[in-house]
Amino acid sequence: MAESMLSLCGGKEQVLLLFLIQLIIMVLMGTLTTYGPEARANVISNHSIPVKNGGISLDDIEDPLRIYPMYQDVHVMIWIGFGFLMTFLRRYGQSAVGLTFLIGAILVQVAMLCDGIISMGKNGKALLSLQGLLSADVAVAAPLISMGAVLGKTTYMQLIIMGIIELIMYTANKYIGEHHLMAVDAGDSMYVHVFGAYFGLAVSFVFGVKDKPKEHHLEGSTYQSDIFAMIGTVFLWLFWPSFNSASLKGDDQQRAIINTLLSLTASCVIAFAVSALVSKENKFNMVHVQNSTLAGGVAIGTAAGMMCEPIGALVIGCAAGVLSVLGYKYLTPLIQKKLRIHDTCGVHNLHGMPGVLAGIFGALMSGIASEDAYNYSLYEIFPARAPSEEGKLAEMRDNYNISPGLNRTAGQQAAYQLLALVISIVFAIISGLITGLIIRTSFCGTIKEDEKFDDAVHWELEEESMSEVSKHSDGMRDQMPMGHI
Repeated sequence: MAESMLSLCGGKEQVLLLFLIQLIIMVLMGTLTTYGPEARANVISNHSIPVKNGGISLDDIEDPLRIYPMYQDVHVMIWIGFGFLMTFLRRYGQSAVGLTFLIGAILVQVAMLCDGIISMGKNGKALLSLQGLLSADVAVAAPLISMGAVLGKTTYMQLIIMGIIELIMYTANKYIGEHHLMAVDAGDSMYVHVFGAYFGLAVSFVFGVKDKPKEHHLEGSTYQSDIFAMIGTVFLWLFWPSFNSASLKGDDQQRAIINTLLSLTASCVIAFAVSALVSKENKFNMVHVQNSTLAGGVAIGTAAGMMCEPIGALVIGCAAGVLSVLGYKYLTPLIQKKLRIHDTCGVHNLHGMPGVLAGIFGALMSGIASEDAYNYSLYEIFPARAPSEEGKLAEMRDNYNISPGLNRTAGQQAAYQLLALVISIVFAIISGLITGLIIRTSFCGTIKEDEKFDDAVHWELEEESMSEVSKHSDGMRDQMPMGHI
């Protein structure tokens, strides 16, 4: 009875905290944000004015809504792809989809604030635009990846606090990588996938230090839950080219779409093949099919817009498929046994290692990039490699709108790419360890061992309601309450 009352009080505290978080976000949004120039009604270039009257036609300027279809693709990936991918647990499907819905809705607002504050305008306001919404969606992918490492072992408030802290750290890391190191990461494999994976693993490590990971009877899957998880896999697989290319333009965007699709197809085929190869009876393993088939999308991310040629995309996709399946088969049990890191969804194998592979491949492609292969677009893809001397820059600036760079060599750019990868890993691990210590306190609530991987902790379950009705129905089992019709 005492435990029940304590649990009830803790639940109410979490609900009140949820209200408070949304209230704080509303205050910050009202204080710090406004519409960007693309969305303001008083900016004349936002209106279609007939050319015959001496005005500007929308056909003569870049349409800011051009990215909306790809933004919606990424939107689907975040809320349907990630949500359903985590429904493989036999009794945690409602939490996988429902908590992804809740956490995504909170964190996308936080991500808009973080991104807007960094690029705050002269009036002291963060300018919101469709491009900012796209960046926020991409940012939310990082904490959802981390969520996969601790899935089933936390309260929803622990996940929300973890996500808010992670987004702040993610924004800082990406700012360092993009603006100080000027490292290129078109598909955010280093900034999102690597950071999200190792941040989540660090949090899981903190949990494992306190309580050694044990086998749990609800941790497995069922035939139906595996099929639901495949919904997430297929949605992610279909829309991954948009994720890797949405922030690019022109031929860069086309290359990113082509490269991503080729890498995904290669990783899909090889994941099936290696899965059957390492099994006892040469049968496919559903865990590998749900996850390792997507590894190619992560592995090509950094170099997605580069001239890696179709064969390069296929090779990196094959390598990612092999690496991911072998990680699930051999490495995951090892790190759980030796390091006490329990990785529920295997994010290390889908996001961590393929993300590191992406960073290395991106550095390689940066190191061999030349003006012969790229022409002047070399300096659009790698802005730091643009010349800084006025004599060399004049023609490129006048004809191709290229800004002054740092005059980096190919080798220097490759080194900075690797440095960005290393910093992302180190930053993720350190901030993840600190975050794990914070959310392990009773402030965010805790999940007991017998409550892990169970929807009943957070949800009113239909089957339990029906069993209660059956107990008190006095034999009238054929009569169903109206609420269930």
